[in-house]
Order: sequence, then structure tokens, then C-alpha cells
Amino acid sequence: MSIPPLWQPSPERISRTRLANWQHWLQQEKGLTFADYAALHAWSVTDREAFWSSLAEYFDVRFHAQPAATLGQDSMPGAEWFPGAELNFSEHLLRYRDERPALVGYLENGECRRFSYAELHEAVKHVAAFFRAQGVTAGDRIAGFMPNIPESVIAMLAASSIGAIWSSCSPDFGLQGVLDRFGQITPTLLICADGYYYNDKRQDCLERIAALQQALPSLKAVLVVGLTQPSPDLTGIAHARHWDEALTFAADELTFASLPFAHPLYILYSSGTTGVPKCIVHGAGGTLLQHLKELALHTDIDRDDVVFYYTTCGWMMWNWLVSTLALGATVVLYDGSPFAHKPDILWDIAEKESISIFGTSAKYLAALEKAGAKPGHTHKLNALKAVLSTGSPLAHEGFDYVYRDIKADICLSSISGGTDIISCFALGNPALPVRRGELQCKGLGMAVDIFSEDGQSMTGEKGELVCTSAFPSMPIAFWGDSDGKKYRKAYFERFPGLWAHGDYGEQTAAGGVIIHGRSDAVLNPGGVRIGTAEIYRQVEKVPEVLESIAIGQDWQGDVRVVLFVKLRDGIVLDETLQTTIRRTIRSHTTPRHVPEKIVQVSDIPRTISGKIVELAVRNVVHGLPVQNTDALANPEALEHFRQRSELLT
Repeated sequence: MSIPPLWQPSPERISRTRLANWQHWLQQEKGLTFADYAALHAWSVTDREAFWSSLAEYFDVRFHAQPAATLGQDSMPGAEWFPGAELNFSEHLLRYRDERPALVGYLENGECRRFSYAELHEAVKHVAAFFRAQGVTAGDRIAGFMPNIPESVIAMLAASSIGAIWSSCSPDFGLQGVLDRFGQITPTLLICADGYYYNDKRQDCLERIAALQQALPSLKAVLVVGLTQPSPDLTGIAHARHWDEALTFAADELTFASLPFAHPLYILYSSGTTGVPKCIVHGAGGTLLQHLKELALHTDIDRDDVVFYYTTCGWMMWNWLVSTLALGATVVLYDGSPFAHKPDILWDIAEKESISIFGTSAKYLAALEKAGAKPGHTHKLNALKAVLSTGSPLAHEGFDYVYRDIKADICLSSISGGTDIISCFALGNPALPVRRGELQCKGLGMAVDIFSEDGQSMTGEKGELVCTSAFPSMPIAFWGDSDGKKYRKAYFERFPGLWAHGDYGEQTAAGGVIIHGRSDAVLNPGGVRIGTAEIYRQVEKVPEVLESIAIGQDWQGDVRVVLFVKLRDGIVLDETLQTTIRRTIRSHTTPRHVPEKIVQVSDIPRTISGKIVELAVRNVVHGLPVQNTDALANPEALEHFRQRSELLT
């Protein structure tokens, strides 16, 4: 039995969606009609060739050479999409060249810069010419050690226009964390900024840039953006050039290299908390087609929209956001702390820029609520039509908060996928109702299922999230994995021939999906599997608790649940508060969910992209090494866990 919806789009609103427009196009052009979304999704995963080719046609994908077929070899891994086709990713993101706004870039200190589509095209033209003058050719790697600013987008588009592979991470990574990533891919050029702003402080990057240049012998040049200084002193960095030199470099017309559908576009990285990060290579055509589908059909973006996602250049949501340019919408960038100066700085921007799509993380929404912010009461959000949340499961109370304190008449889309597929398995739908705690639907073309341990499909029960057929945005390879062994091990060993994503979830009778956390973080007390998100949802109802992290500790031949809590300033974890936490968990879950130990900590360790790291904490508690603390935003937090682990003996 499905739960009642929090929000239901009106028939008029549904009729205006791009999803409805595409379905009308399918009826007119292909003679296809569908009774509901379930029927549409079933067609998209059973007749995949017709589905994906219809998207290429509907979105006017510009093939320089036509494909011989939609799907050649059909296997996982190794599926061959649009064999023989040639295109250019950058060309699609630069198809508009008018005066409408393309990029609006905000810094934490209040600075704002704007680029029209014509200005963006002009900037990319000059930077691409500069790249070519440095000897950059198709297949070379260009690394961006960059804040989330317009120059990052310009450099990526210039790289992909040539066929160079773009790879980026944010400047808050430590030196070793950057080298663990860029050191594997031997970049030709390094693009970076002299510094950035965070929490009202200027952070200088020049020392790390110099160290990177020395440690990456493949570099032909280092291009430095003067973000915090008008003309940074680059004398300590060999082969360094000022960004302005590239931006004014002599250039003729911008040309777009004709490249195979699966030509490498991006190299993204796994979190790296259990070892050196995996270098995940994504192809241009698959990324383009998947993003067009998700942004237009699932998020309802068109030229009139203003789209924002709070992200860094080291998180795949940056790549996802930038693809919005292919739809001609306005992309709003922000670099800095989302709580700088005051809790609702991002909503000031949302009001000023008339943002219609606001994307963020579940962590941010929870922190916003804890801070007492009520953007819907303090800001005019007339243009807002959707809020997107990802990074971790959005708790039921997070859904309530958005509809109560941000806006009642919006599509709240909790979405889930990842760096591995540079897209989503389950996400929003502007034509479907929103229910507490649920992702609205499985993505079109994504044959998502939930499997039991023995590989049986389940509805209404928790299990492993899998995808049972190939899709275009699967990685084309891991960089340096010449025999494909690491790639196959990462996704295809659990259920041979099927993609096992590593999420623990369930599918609902209404067609939605619930994510309960990562499979490798699932707790197993007494042989009963428990998703950590089930515990977090209850713990964070307690007003004194800001954040929490739960692990399973090996104990007397079994596993016991241990909960670490970060409390509000001035609050101490006493017996009364422990009783309140345990009672809250027990009354809404089961006795198995109740932690045997609760320990107060000063901070919760997270990756640079904001995800809590249960496995790192588990290793610390068990006296095992954490192999790569440079992947953490706050590695010092682990030391506190080491000190507190004595309470668990």
C-alpha cells in the first residue's frame, strides 16, 4: 500500500512538462502511446534501441557521422552504443550563441560575474586556440584544480572541443589527494586558481600549485586564474602562464573535433577512502544523451529555466549541472561555504537570480533546518519549481521541511546514482506525485531492480540495487586498467553480467525507490541487515543532535551497533540524552537498530564532496589503517575517533 503524496502536479502542469512534450512527439512521430509512466518506463528498458535513438532524434544530437546502429554488442561490460557515430560534446553545450545568460558565477565574498551564450562561445574559442598552441590534441588529459567558477566551465568546454579529456578536483583537496588523482592520468595541462574563499577566509593555492607542477612531469604548461589577486606572482611555478593570456589568445573560428561516440570525455574519481581512487572514464556520447534525458525529461529544464546546484568541481554533480548548457538554460555557480555570513546565503542568490531549479545535498537541507532557516518565509521564491537532493538519502523529515519551510508547490526530487555512472538510477519526475522518503521513479532507460542475496527480484523488501541491462553512461573503462579486471570487479562480480551498484534499497509498489545507504556500510547485528540511513533518520529527530554516524563493531562473536553523535554547542551526552536517543530509535524501528554504545564526538569525518565515511570510522574502531585520509575534507576528525575508541573496549 503506497503512502499518500506530499505533492501532486496538476493536470495543467503535467501537460506543460518536457516529458509530456516528448511523449506527444513519440505519438506523432513514432505512433507510440503509453497509459502511464510505468508503461513508458517498461518500453524504455525493453526496446532500448528505439528508446535511446528516439532521444538522439528528439534532442537533435548532431552526428558528424551517422551511427551504423543504436546498439551493437549488448553486454555488461562492453556494450557498444551508436557504433560508427561521431560527434562533439562541446558543440552541443555551445549550440546557442545569443545574448541570453549562460553562466552566472558567485563567490562567497559576494562577487558575481555573468557570461552570455555569445560571450561563453567567444571565451571558449580563445582558450581552445591557446590549448592547441600548447600542442594539446584529442586524448590528452587536461586537469582542473579549480573552484566552481566560470573559468572551470570554459576550460572544460575548450578541452572537449579538441577532444582532450577533462578531469577536475576542487582546491580544498590536500596535495597528496590531488596527486593520487592527477598523478595517475599524466595531464598535459594544469588549470588552477591562485586561491579561493571559504568561511570568510582567503585560501592561497600557489604553494600547492608549485608542488603539483614539480610532481607532474607530463605538464607542458600551468594556467593560473587570478581569482583572489588581480595579478598573482607566478615566479615560483615553472611553465606558469596567466589565464588572461589564454582568454585573449589569437583565434579564428571555434572548430569542433569529430570524435567517436565513446571517445573519452571525463575522468572522474571514486572517493578514495579505502585506497588510491579509481579513475573512472566516461564517454562523450553516453554522457551527453544521459544528461539530456535527465535534465530535460526528469528535471523539466528548458531555455527559460535558471538552474543551480551547490557543488564543487570534484563532485559529479558539477558535470551534470554544466550539461544544462545544452538546453540553453542559465547555469548559476557558487563557490564558498553555503553558510558563509548567514545560514541562507544560497537563498539570497535564489531570490535574486529567480532560480527555478535548486539542487543541493540532503546534508545541507538537514543543516538548514537545524539552523532554523525558513527560506520560504524570508525570501521570494516565485520562480522555484523544483528542489533536488542527493549525496545521501533524504530523510522523511527532510521532505516535510522542504514543503513546510521552503515551498509547498514544488517537485522535490531526491535523486540517486553516482560518479560511477555520472548520472542517476532513480530520480525525479515532474509528472508524478512526491512521497515522503521516496525517490519518485526509476530513470528512463535504466533497468533498475532490487535483488535478494540469491539474485531474486524483490518489491517492498530491502536488497541490492542492480541494473539488469546496459545503458550508454556506463564507464568506458578505468584509466590504467588495461585488462579491465578492476572495472569488472567493481560492478560485475556480485551478480555476473549485471551491474551491482553498491546501494542498499527497496522498490515500492507505487514505482518509487527507497535508498537505505551503501551496501558496504550495512550493519549486521545478529545476522539482520540494517541500512544506516534508517538509524540516521531517527537520531537526527533529536534536537540536541546535529549529525551522527553508525558502524557495526565486531563484538563477542557477533556485531553490535555503535553510534557516534555530534551535538549542538554546549550539549553533553549524558544518560538522559542517551535514553532519549535509544527510545527514539526503538519506537520507530526495531530493537536491532538500537545502538549498544553511543559516543559523543566533535566532528563527523566526510569526503570532500560531503559524504560521511562509515568504512573509515569502522577501520579506526577496529584498529585498522585508513589508507587515504587525503580524500577527507576533515581528516583530523578521525584522530578524535581513535581517542574515543577506547570507550568501546
